[in-house]
Amino acid sequence: MDPYDSDSSAFDDAEDYAETDVLLGYAEKEPGDDTISHLGGWPTWLDEKTPPPGDWAKCKVCNNPMPLLLQLDGNLPKDFPDDERRLYIFHCPRKPCSRKAGSVRALRGVRKWKPKEQTEQEQIEAPKQTKTDLGSAIFGAPSTNDGSSNANPFSVSQPSSSLSNPFATQSSASNSTSSKQTTDDLPKTFAEKARIASPDPAQSAPSPAPVAAGPVLPWPPQAAFPPPYPEYYLNAEYETLSRPPSPTIPPNAIIEPMDEEDGPSTSKKGNDIPTDKAEFESSLDKVFLRFSTRLAHNPEQVLRYEYRGTPLLYSGNDDVAKAFPQQHSQRVASTAQNRIPRCQACGSERVFELQLVPHAISVLEEGREDIGPGKDDAGMEWGTIILGVCAANCGPATEGQAGWREEWVGVQWEETR
Repeated sequence: MDPYDSDSSAFDDAEDYAETDVLLGYAEKEPGDDTISHLGGWPTWLDEKTPPPGDWAKCKVCNNPMPLLLQLDGNLPKDFPDDERRLYIFHCPRKPCSRKAGSVRALRGVRKWKPKEQTEQEQIEAPKQTKTDLGSAIFGAPSTNDGSSNANPFSVSQPSSSLSNPFATQSSASNSTSSKQTTDDLPKTFAEKARIASPDPAQSAPSPAPVAAGPVLPWPPQAAFPPPYPEYYLNAEYETLSRPPSPTIPPNAIIEPMDEEDGPSTSKKGNDIPTDKAEFESSLDKVFLRFSTRLAHNPEQVLRYEYRGTPLLYSGNDDVAKAFPQQHSQRVASTAQNRIPRCQACGSERVFELQLVPHAISVLEEGREDIGPGKDDAGMEWGTIILGVCAANCGPATEGQAGWREEWVGVQWEETR
């Protein structure tokens, strides 16, 4: 494993490759099965007649509308089988707002449906459920039991239309509002691949509470927004790690201080410079090294997804890092160890769901000439954007009504290294 990565347990002794539970998103110009999830472009809503409150479109620094960075089909049939979810991240590109709190915002759209009632006769006739074969459900491998495959959390389950999910491996039509889809009917999609297991949200979070009506300002028209980023669809694959070569710094290496002109220094000025491998490594930002070496395994990734998982931190020295204190020593921390602010709407804990990583910047800004010195757009300068969501998926109490919540977003800004 990487010298600065703590995931050595992911490898068997005889293997050179290992897969993790993290689902990676890759930008694609051509749409796949899922046309809902994408980088850039314009947002679309669960109900076009019920867009989010207009104030939530605006940067908290300059109060101007912000272009979309990410829209993701967020359905999680295993956790919320009767809910539709959609996630959004917006970013202000204006130079005066760069690196300031409130210049990146995240929204969660949700629509709840009553569970389909099962008659007494259906309960009698229902076949006994067997344990799901994860190999078949997640990776499409031949099933080793008779259990049904897992449904994908990013699948589309809109009762009024039949849309396919960009991360889906297959698509299925939605039922009418009077006959809600069951979990087994839903297609496999991006997030479901990442759903290995998670606690029952009802056990870890209180029931969603009604939320007072938000701002009444309408969502701004497209003409009020800056030009959108180019739109890219998302393809999903599980993260694959390759076993790295042995560390390049030998255990007995000696690092000698050098004068600028005279070669190896004999003065005491170099006494504060590390002189062996252990001291050298301890002087480095191991959090950033772990971030960069981990991304190097799959350098084209733009998105990392693991609902109730743990983010890959860009830095260990800011307020965002304090929300994930165990990241410095463990790859996976329980949700109890997260310190993300609780949901402002219902008081439930928030959990990590996804993060954007730097290659997304390269993709969205490629070929743009309106970025740089003398331009209004400073360009994106973040190292990672982390999204924390309400673990109870709180939303409107009225069945079938689309509602909105602003979620926690943690931005770790790019550092000069």
